[in-house]
Amino acid sequence: MNLKEIKELIALMNENELMELEVERDGMKIRLMKSSPGKIETIIEEHTAPNVVHVVKEGEKAIEPAAKERNLIAIKAPMVGTFYRSANPEAKPYAEIGQTVEVGQVVCIIEAMKLMNEIKSEVKGKVVEILVENARSVEYGQALFMVESV
Repeated sequence: MNLKEIKELIALMNENELMELEVERDGMKIRLMKSSPGKIETIIEEHTAPNVVHVVKEGEKAIEPAAKERNLIAIKAPMVGTFYRSANPEAKPYAEIGQTVEVGQVVCIIEAMKLMNEIKSEVKGKVVEILVENARSVEYGQALFMVESV
């Protein structure tokens, strides 16, 4: 990846109000993060991996390393789609912050290709954070909830 391509990525971040952008291409990984307004931190690593782009938009949160210290477990999206906290706009959300969820309990819905897929918790614990806003697009493997295991 050359300087021109990196500048294009920075322009892409600014145009789309992105807080973080990660790209892997040809065995090289570049990660751009805005630490404060106007400042962009760049991390470049070399690996062998397929072309992957991961974007964290403003309003979404990345998982913090401190989560491991608190025994937090992420409930992740098993597919790409649109995240919904409840079955319909008038219904009560499946999971709220502070609520205890059981293994197998529905915590949200992801709409993919006009199908509503119930996402169930794989852990028992207390929901401490909801990482995605309602009706937002999610990527495969993106953390949706942080649960403190009990």
